[in-house]
Amino acid sequence: MATAAATVLALTASSCVTVHGELELLPAATKSEAEQALKDFVDAYNKGDKANDPALTAGRVTGPLGAINQAGLKSRSVTSPNGNPSHVPLELSDAKFLLPKKAGWPRWFVADTDSNRDTDQGPGDNRWLLVFVRNGATQLWEVAYLTILTPDEVPVFATDDAGFAVPVPPDSPRLAVAPQNLGREYVSYLSTGRPGPFAAGPHTSVWRTEREKSAQRAGLATQYIDEATDTGDFAPLGLATREGGALVFFATKYFERQTAAQGYRPKVGADVKALLTGEIKRSVTKTWVSSQAVLVKPAGATRDGVTVAGRLQGVTAAEGS
Repeated sequence: MATAAATVLALTASSCVTVHGELELLPAATKSEAEQALKDFVDAYNKGDKANDPALTAGRVTGPLGAINQAGLKSRSVTSPNGNPSHVPLELSDAKFLLPKKAGWPRWFVADTDSNRDTDQGPGDNRWLLVFVRNGATQLWEVAYLTILTPDEVPVFATDDAGFAVPVPPDSPRLAVAPQNLGREYVSYLSTGRPGPFAAGPHTSVWRTEREKSAQRAGLATQYIDEATDTGDFAPLGLATREGGALVFFATKYFERQTAAQGYRPKVGADVKALLTGEIKRSVTKTWVSSQAVLVKPAGATRDGVTVAGRLQGVTAAEGS
């Protein structure tokens, strides 16, 4: 897993809906069920990471994290077919569970945890926020989104009278940008650079600058095409914060096409080559999945209404031509 991240999961219709006859708003899970789901994820993740075998984690990941995790393990199964010699078991501790109420399926919750992957291993360690989703009573809990934030970046979440987390509807008018519109707004900004709701930072203005620098290099041209992915387990999810805003998670996809000058070929590393289809004659197109965790201000914010707190991305496919 990477060190920048995002966390989210599928939100269907708002408030109370009828799914398989269920109308009652219920907590996503009990605390003991959430603890077991977290343990099951860590166990599966460690097995897959140690063996470089995507099949060992496939039942415990989905959505953008699933796409990134499965492609990464598939690549490593080619580059290191005998397993991961650098495997260190992942440990997630100090778990705090954010359990929203919801009618019907899917149901979801967020686990706010500490990990053993920080270098300082002391006060102020980064927090791993994982979003678990379950699409039916007979299905497993799967992690759809992961974001890694500093303790200061994790907001104080709003709770209802019973202490449960408060989900934000995808079309909420109470935020500077409704969750369902974040993917399209982000894609538009990355593609055009037109001013919008996103605050400057490493995942917005700085990333655009880096793209512009790489677009035209001697002997190699790079093009980017961005797409919003906002259905199924890739749909946006938001939890209300005590200040009136929300922490929202959403996913996008982008294609990075590199074309070399006549007589040359773009170079790719072994990790990308392991995912390659076709033959690189003059160009290669990489497919990236990217998930973002954003802090959204309440409606009425005049500027910097959306701050990208974390981003997790990975190559999921490559095609030569």
